[in-house]
Amino acid sequence: MARIAVIGAGMGAMATAARLAVAGHQVTVYERGETYGGAVGRYERDGFAFDTGPGLLHLPAVYRDLFVKTGKRPLEECAELVQADPAVRHVLADGRTVTLPGASHGGAAAVLDEAFGSGAGDRWSAVLGRARDAWDATRRPLLEEPLRPDHQALGRDPYPALRGSGLLRRRPPTLAEVAARELGGDGLGELLAERVRAYGIDPATAPASAAVLPYMEQTFGSWYVRGGMRELATAVYERCLERKVGFVFGAEVREVLVREDRAAGLVLADGDVVEADSVVCAADPRRLRIPSGPGAAPARPEPARWYTLFAALRGARDGDAAHRTMPAALRPHRSVTVLRPDDPATRPDADHEAVTVHAVVTGGPAPSAEELLAAAGRAVPGLRERLLWHELRTPADIEAATGAVGGAVPAPSLAGAGGRLLHPANTTALPGLYLAGGWAHPGGGLAHAGMTGALVAGLIVEGADFRGSR
Repeated sequence: MARIAVIGAGMGAMATAARLAVAGHQVTVYERGETYGGAVGRYERDGFAFDTGPGLLHLPAVYRDLFVKTGKRPLEECAELVQADPAVRHVLADGRTVTLPGASHGGAAAVLDEAFGSGAGDRWSAVLGRARDAWDATRRPLLEEPLRPDHQALGRDPYPALRGSGLLRRRPPTLAEVAARELGGDGLGELLAERVRAYGIDPATAPASAAVLPYMEQTFGSWYVRGGMRELATAVYERCLERKVGFVFGAEVREVLVREDRAAGLVLADGDVVEADSVVCAADPRRLRIPSGPGAAPARPEPARWYTLFAALRGARDGDAAHRTMPAALRPHRSVTVLRPDDPATRPDADHEAVTVHAVVTGGPAPSAEELLAAAGRAVPGLRERLLWHELRTPADIEAATGAVGGAVPAPSLAGAGGRLLHPANTTALPGLYLAGGWAHPGGGLAHAGMTGALVAGLIVEGADFRGSR
């Protein structure tokens, strides 16, 4: 039984801790804040409740597998997952709305034919069909296996070239070029670009393989956890406690202890020394200046900035409201998502509604609260008249809550772009020190961060023989 110290209590950290504990190790988590969950938090005021981080879960199989592998009670007995249907409502710049069904390729094609004319659904399906090929080619090396020493192979874009396209023959296209060339104008291409931009990825510079993200949503669905996404964090935390994982809150880590050229524990901000056989850093490694092993190229772009506005409304939620609406951004380099969960746990009573507005900014100035309210008003009829109060959460608030440098939020790893969109490997240049969470392979987002639990636990338990999650 090895002593393992985990830095941070986010989703990737807890997924790693639970798997290591069930393998027989003594695991203790050290968290600088006073609670678990990292970015998956909750803000409450006047009977309203809002998720501070992700509002939906994609690839729920990651957390189903975690619960199967770490205990007898499956995920569905610990948290109530509800599939969002419709999956998303888009509000175009000209005011038209397009409402796409959940986890239905045929249903989406029919809706797009009606909105954009005959053949639009076929073009959309063809793009997602090529995205499926990219998914099939990269799913294991990008999501389910440790980053290989020859990870440069993932620098090649797996999105299949469109036959007869001179552009695609000259060089790999960007996602924006795919959207324009394969889907055309009239707003259809912008639907694809918006879905990618919402992950904090700029379509103008992202490889075409970024189309795997909307493919993943449409294929596996988008899921909400009843009571708010914080309930998922609570379920994982309670599973860790069942497995005898220890948690020390209010324990900021100053540095990783090194002895005989390997990680040997932690030094806390108050000077206390924690001895350990292995260390897992599941916080932003830049804060601790942790050396990376083979992994992301140094030219990785700066993470997007996230702004979140909480809006408390008087009046009942509309019966035909969509859980997620994406109004066309009023400025370039940003994406806006409006979340309206049909969940009594988020509001004081049926005569009120809690609305969350996320803005992802990949360039340009910060959005103001007024700008986000204007964008939300395109998704929520009569929002201004119904508004009781609002609060804006900025990257500075995210940094204070999670410790991420600059309040940055990592995006999922993607193949292509010469490897610029990969994250550092789960192993590092220092033996005994591992990286988990959204800042490590395979990157940010609930599902991707959760996958680091399987990868890091496999590397520690099986060592160099570990070939990936099964």
